[in-house]
Amino acid sequence: MIIVKVGGGASINLEGVVNDLAAIDEPFVVVHGANALRDELAQTLGKPKQVLTSVSGYQSVFSDEDAIDTILMSYAGLRNKRLVELFQRQGVNAVGLTGLDGRMIQGRRNKGIRVREGAKTLIKRDFSGKPVEANTALLTLLLDNGYRPVLAIPIADENGFAINSENDDIVNVLQASLKAERIIQLIEAPGYLDDASDESTVIAEMSQAQLISREDAADGRIKRKLLALRNLLDAGAANVIIADGRTATPVADALAGKGTVIS
Repeated sequence: MIIVKVGGGASINLEGVVNDLAAIDEPFVVVHGANALRDELAQTLGKPKQVLTSVSGYQSVFSDEDAIDTILMSYAGLRNKRLVELFQRQGVNAVGLTGLDGRMIQGRRNKGIRVREGAKTLIKRDFSGKPVEANTALLTLLLDNGYRPVLAIPIADENGFAINSENDDIVNVLQASLKAERIIQLIEAPGYLDDASDESTVIAEMSQAQLISREDAADGRIKRKLLALRNLLDAGAANVIIADGRTATPVADALAGKGTVIS
């Protein structure tokens, strides 16, 4: 079993990802992003995204009703169905779902994000939250019958509302359910970079202790992503590969050990 998280950047080679996955025999689940598409659509609609930074230094997208509508159009709509189309063209019987469908990913809505505005600390509440568990029965039903789930946000909150969530956290609950042997994360870089501005500084291997050390020193969105990686290891993942999603054969390269291996 492989879980593949496909980044939502504009330069990710989606056809290469699909071609590689179509060539492997073992079952897989894809969790994909669409942030570049979402941002483009939001600008076109005149409703650009808002990013909040919590008092603890973590960044997240402020998800009001307009933002959820944009997510439904970009993630659940255009990107998800085009990916499913690519799989079907390769003979892979993919099923595109959001975490909302069948409560595939059950979440808990955030009570609020503590932010600083000037001298004040405010609590901002929106339609965002944390995934709590995956619908293992539905996942197993699909996988056992030869289907390949292709998953996107939004997920479901306690009352059935569509909420935004981090794909890194969604992968964590999928791993708790599926116990995948390998987790591949495809990004717009050749791996985890020691210097984010220099693609030659790929770190080939990283231990859990090194991960924690880097998380302590980081801020912004990278801090959140490092936390999610640490949680993934804490949840029992043995092997996480961060690899370049822009190459001709992104998944094959990752399985060959190119990129950053965290264990």
